[in-house]
Amino acid sequence: MEDFRLKVFYSVARNRSFTKASSELFITQPAVTKHIKALEDALGLRLFERRGNTILLTQPGEVLFEYAARIFDLYQEALFELNRFKKELAGHLRLGASSTIAQYLISPLLASFYEKSPQIELSLLTGNTEQIENALLTKEIELGIVEGKKHNASLKYYDFMEDELVAVVYKNSRFAHLNEISLTELSTIPLVLRERGSGTLEVIESALRDHGLRLDNLPIVMHLGSTESIKSFLEHANCLSFVSTWAIKKEVAAGEIKVIKITNLRMTRTFSFVHMQGQPEGLASTFMTFAGRHYQKS
Repeated sequence: MEDFRLKVFYSVARNRSFTKASSELFITQPAVTKHIKALEDALGLRLFERRGNTILLTQPGEVLFEYAARIFDLYQEALFELNRFKKELAGHLRLGASSTIAQYLISPLLASFYEKSPQIELSLLTGNTEQIENALLTKEIELGIVEGKKHNASLKYYDFMEDELVAVVYKNSRFAHLNEISLTELSTIPLVLRERGSGTLEVIESALRDHGLRLDNLPIVMHLGSTESIKSFLEHANCLSFVSTWAIKKEVAAGEIKVIKITNLRMTRTFSFVHMQGQPEGLASTFMTFAGRHYQKS
């Protein structure tokens, strides 16, 4: 049903990269270029322009990008409604979610899905990203949602939504007077971070490495197994941590936790669906379609 050329355009425009679109769509970069040229020839308009290593949308490209987003939203909505006619929309779907997603994002999604399809039984396994990937490989679950980088060639990852990690301290911390610090100042503040194997720690480590900092050289006082335990630790210690913006919305609004900006450092990541290689089928496919619609509208 989809116009693949439009899908290629949307991927390039969203990622601002032919290379990332190639990886996302599992086609070669020359194939991406060929599809974009064919679309531009058909429309008689240039959709992208290059400035050095940067890819920018032209004005017609911006217009098409806006419409493409709406088209794919409607397409996902149509798929979900049509899938409801299929007999396989009953049974048990075994899901897995890494800790941040399970604790702060997925409950409203599961509730909404249940209201729409109460005949489907859902179960949820929670763990860090590495544990969810292993559960897929051992067939304990059919579909996972994870944070962090893509690891296993036996698994297929599909970008779901964006997240940002921010530096935080508790309101009564001796560091709470700070609004912005440098990377040099960061290396003098005690840190409490997530455990090895978590997607959160992996993103932190990668971002710091890009700026010449290694975790081994930072004053890490403890690794903890959940964001909630980190927040509780911060309440009683003069330490700093990095957590998802999803995890601290209530505390920031209540003035209990303060976000500290770190100069020239921004930590972003993508939450991804993950399943065994190949196209997801039945309930897993239906849930992915529903989740995409749910968060596009929220």
